[in-house]
Amino acid sequence: MTVTPSSISIPAELRPADGRFGSGPSKVRPEAVQALAAHAVDYMGTSHRRSGVRSVVGRLRAAMADLFGLDDGWEVVLGNGGSTGFWDAAAFSLIERRAQHLTFGEFSEKFAAVTAAAPHLDDPVVLQAPYGSHPTPEPADVDVYALTHNETSTGVCMPLAQSQLADARTGEQPALVLVDATSAAGGMTWEPADADCYYFAPQKAFAADGGLFIALCSPAAIERIERIDAAGRYKPATLDLAIAAHNSRQDQTYNTPALATILLTLETAEWMLDGGGLGWAAARSAASSGAVYGWAAQRDFAAPFVADEAMRSPVVCTIDFEGVSADDIAAALRANGIVDTEGYRKLGRNQLRIAAFPAIDPDDADALAACIDYIVERL
Repeated sequence: MTVTPSSISIPAELRPADGRFGSGPSKVRPEAVQALAAHAVDYMGTSHRRSGVRSVVGRLRAAMADLFGLDDGWEVVLGNGGSTGFWDAAAFSLIERRAQHLTFGEFSEKFAAVTAAAPHLDDPVVLQAPYGSHPTPEPADVDVYALTHNETSTGVCMPLAQSQLADARTGEQPALVLVDATSAAGGMTWEPADADCYYFAPQKAFAADGGLFIALCSPAAIERIERIDAAGRYKPATLDLAIAAHNSRQDQTYNTPALATILLTLETAEWMLDGGGLGWAAARSAASSGAVYGWAAQRDFAAPFVADEAMRSPVVCTIDFEGVSADDIAAALRANGIVDTEGYRKLGRNQLRIAAFPAIDPDDADALAACIDYIVERL
């Protein structure tokens, strides 16, 4: 008798309490949804330029500064468009002439493509590494180093402490370090001393919806934004970080944001702070990803895609399979309410991609591994 993935029924006692393991959009905490429902009348559907919404934005900016331990002079800048929109904004408002990009997956490559196509910028310096690893920045004649803390497509993370860039970040007009932290922020620790702009969208570790960017900007980054603005460079208003910073100081965005996204992000940020802060949240991610990697290492049909343990992401696990179809495993999981474990489409590997963001209970990561075992035995 042929067993099809959709015919496999996993016993209820093996299944995770919550079956959402997507790498973005990610699991949204039910408690956050309940908080949103509780504010359905006095918050949703109200003006984003009035105190009801601006007070929430103010709380969100304060929570971000607290969670990430930002020093005096740092600013939390909000705008619409997510990280994809921020790449365009950075090309207009943060890169003066030329950037160096470290590319090791689809999202880091996309930012490099943005600056390569920008007619007002010189061609970028692109340092590329094979998927499954990451390159290292090199001192160069650039004014921005564009790093990615965690490459969501491949499950590779990289350190931000780059001593070889110390000289480039000092002097009269220092180079800036911009860090795409979309899948890292909230699930991985970092030090503000290692970056000038740490930006992200909240649909991953912050367990919210997309469409918003949050950029943590150092005094040097703010100075760069203001200097480029004063020089008169043309910038579309929705991509003008000087306008975004001006509005953020008033606890608002230039154009109307998705209010649900703002409140969901705030709920997660305050949940992390109540739990113990960034270290506590990162420890939850490390526990979940550690369970997944540990399980894979003990199976003859599975192995972590990223060979170097130091480069393995604590928030996005990519697991290769041999002798069994990862697509069939994902289909069987989905038939049992365990969703979004499919491998990243453009990698083209026999692989599952499993999120380990803080909102995911580490016990559910253990349960997921047991469910995969159950499926593989029957396939």
